[in-house]
Amino acid sequence: MRKSTSQSRHRLAAFLIIGLGLPIGAILFVWLLTMPNVSTLRTTNPTVTALMAARQTQAEAQGHAVGRQWVWVPLSRISSHLRQAVVAAEDAAFFTHEGFDWEGIKNAAKYNLEAGELKRGGSTITQQLAKNLYLSSDRSLFRKAREALITRALEHQLTKERILELYLNVAEWGEGVYGAEAAARHHFKKSAQDLTADEAAWLAAILPSPRRYDPIRKTPALTRRHDRILNLITRRATRPAP
Repeated sequence: MRKSTSQSRHRLAAFLIIGLGLPIGAILFVWLLTMPNVSTLRTTNPTVTALMAARQTQAEAQGHAVGRQWVWVPLSRISSHLRQAVVAAEDAAFFTHEGFDWEGIKNAAKYNLEAGELKRGGSTITQQLAKNLYLSSDRSLFRKAREALITRALEHQLTKERILELYLNVAEWGEGVYGAEAAARHHFKKSAQDLTADEAAWLAAILPSPRRYDPIRKTPALTRRHDRILNLITRRATRPAP
């Protein structure tokens, strides 16, 4: 009797594993099949991003149209000041990590725990690029897992310079303003390659909330962030060569 009961339990467990495992496996298989082929980004620039499409959908739902200011430029035509400012502000370890800054994630988690709310995310430039290009704004575990896989693919398939070039060209810098060139023209009436260190620091400072902040309207919080970024890139520029 005991043997029969034990066998029944084993059969039930097996049926449950198979019954649950097959649908989950099928979902994961389809999910992996729909992963973007990031290798095409080596030589091809995106024509639209998930973030741009989402902003357009939001605007249409609210009954108004938002124009898109977006001019693609190679990394060589983006001021070195802006490149340095964005890396310093968004991802100081960008050139040394492989997509994830574990120290930054740990520090962000500690800060959020002490603040009692989610204020910092610890996302790297590569993670932000993955989100901008391909993902929705929801915060589900599936989306985070997808973000992690795309981030790893970007790091494996592309050079750091290409990742930075892509990020600087698709980042949001105001309502309907995307990329460094459009941002420079919109906010400072000049090309991205002509930005000064001060102007670059202002653009990097508004990146966390580009539709909320404007370098023309210098709030105390934005000014503090600008000053910190400018100090970082100025010190780096004046540091003696090894």
